[in-house]
Amino acid sequence: MMVFIVAEIGINHNGSIDTAKKLIDVAVSAGCDAVKFQKRSVEKVYSKKLLDSPRDSPWGKTQRAQKNGLEFSISQYKIIDRYCKSRKIPWYVSCWDIDSQTSMRKFKTKYNKVASAMLIHTKLLETIAKEKKYTFISTGMSSMKEIETAVKIFKKFKCPFELMHSHSAYPMPVSEANLKIIQTLKKQFKCNVGYSGHESSSYIVSLSAVLLGATSIERHITLDRSMYGSDQAASLEPDGLHRLVRDIRIVDQMLGNGKKRIWESELPAKKKLREILT
Repeated sequence: MMVFIVAEIGINHNGSIDTAKKLIDVAVSAGCDAVKFQKRSVEKVYSKKLLDSPRDSPWGKTQRAQKNGLEFSISQYKIIDRYCKSRKIPWYVSCWDIDSQTSMRKFKTKYNKVASAMLIHTKLLETIAKEKKYTFISTGMSSMKEIETAVKIFKKFKCPFELMHSHSAYPMPVSEANLKIIQTLKKQFKCNVGYSGHESSSYIVSLSAVLLGATSIERHITLDRSMYGSDQAASLEPDGLHRLVRDIRIVDQMLGNGKKRIWESELPAKKKLREILT
């Protein structure tokens, strides 16, 4: 099974459909398997106190203005849907509230995603699990007990899922990657386990995750890491994404299937070097 590679556009489009289309083009050109966005009802996800608090951004002077500026409307997602279909790449979203989750059902996307921040949101997880779409569940800033509770919900509703090892600092200190947890999660929950990376360094962490058995890789992408936005610094620019996909596919081939065999390319050496033993 080849590693499933997701280009996380998230909110790196900065509210621009044109930027989103360019990022979709980058993902297609690199050979990614899907692109992902985020969707939230700002007034429901965040408190009034936080939304009223000051924050300078291209959209205004409050947290509310900034967060609303980064949100695509349903009509804008209709444009995204048409564009992804024209580019022949699947897309899906991680929704941060029930209203967003139900509103996105009209697009009939193939996958769902649980963001790390939402892993303990029981009602949202039940809403997602009832859809029975293959769901990627990020596990950043979560305890094993919290992960176990989430897994039970998806098993209860017989919804196929894949855990994703993740670290919720943006960017993640490489010394805290703890990639061996991929094998721990796989053994504990008997499921596929991917890796959702937020490191700002080279993509060696993602490649190492594949070597340790990650079945999917999700990385934030950007047109330019110097662009406005809290996720940009932990994102891959187009050249970095191309190299990541290229090298994951090479690693895919290198890993093989684990079954011992004698390759046809070995036969000349076998004939020559083992003749001395007969």
